[in-house]
Amino acid sequence: MAAKSFEELNTCTSDAVLFTSDEPFHFVRGGQIDHVQVRYETYGTLNEAKTNAIFICHALTGDAHAAGIRQGDTKPGWWDSMIGSGKPVDTDRFFVICPNILGGCQGTTGPSSLNPATGQSYGLEFPILDMQDFVTVHRRLVAHLGIDKLLAVMGGSLGGMQVLQWALSAPQDMHAALIIAASSRLSAQNIAFSAVAREAIMRDAGFSDGHYLEKDTSPDTGLSIARMMAHITYTSEGALWNKFGRDPQNEDLTPGFGVDFAIESYLQHQAETFLDRFDALSYIYLSRVMDYFDAFSSPQASAKIAEHPIPTLVCSFTSDWRFSSSQSKRMVARLERAGVPVTYRDIDAGVGHDSFLLSIPQYEDLIRAFLNRSFEEVVR
Repeated sequence: MAAKSFEELNTCTSDAVLFTSDEPFHFVRGGQIDHVQVRYETYGTLNEAKTNAIFICHALTGDAHAAGIRQGDTKPGWWDSMIGSGKPVDTDRFFVICPNILGGCQGTTGPSSLNPATGQSYGLEFPILDMQDFVTVHRRLVAHLGIDKLLAVMGGSLGGMQVLQWALSAPQDMHAALIIAASSRLSAQNIAFSAVAREAIMRDAGFSDGHYLEKDTSPDTGLSIARMMAHITYTSEGALWNKFGRDPQNEDLTPGFGVDFAIESYLQHQAETFLDRFDALSYIYLSRVMDYFDAFSSPQASAKIAEHPIPTLVCSFTSDWRFSSSQSKRMVARLERAGVPVTYRDIDAGVGHDSFLLSIPQYEDLIRAFLNRSFEEVVR
């Protein structure tokens, strides 16, 4: 696998085959596959010393398209508030990398990809994923790009969990880590939400035991329900009330079992648009990774980062009840115990878990200051 040349690294979308039959990918929980392709996007310019790279890890339903700043790009990025010229992750200063995650459905190998051994999609025969599997592929991508050490690795939600795992297992890969709206292990309530979402998908007749692509069916109903429920958990009660209250969808509110309230119409719209961009198998596989993640379960979990402590920012939001501030504080305590220099901020925001995706001045100022400090320490 040849590394990218310096001239090839700029704002672009690319595919990279990182594992082949000559060097298959071995999953932490067992199993292997002979082909791993990763879709990734880059923004900005890598400096000659290759010291200004920031790696972005996306959340459960994210993808490589973190920012809509490529030439001719008309599609918004999922983190446009954060990444771009003059923004906290300033593409005039930083070289930004964002891949679609292993197991995803936007250009990276996942359970809906073709299994060369059968000529059909992997389906439920795709190996069970672990957070460390994501990190292994991320590290291989960084090597493919010819970068020895990242300025920072950052992400929110599932992305923040990836950052934590990476910082614990290979802190030497980065100068700094930013963990946003995340947790070192899910609560029972979080696991319960994910369980219901997966049940909705897998009990849909259109799921066809995971081989809906071959049978030309689709678990649209189950995936829609999973998305509607998840979307409720990503916001706060106050935010939903302020936006919708008990407003009727139509002027004449006649009791029945249709879409009568504005909030119902909103959730239905979220579900419908989700079907156009996400795959049911990726949803069940990626959500399951989060259930089993328990970063500090091993007594040796903090050994590497204790030997190589890196500046770490942990950020939570006051109204986030899905990944609560208490979960971030627990993470901070474990990192501080290992001697890691941690900066922790609990941002006052009223829109729930999705706050990490939005433009909130205090939050953006925090990210900008932390990254600029890292830049000044490393690059200059």
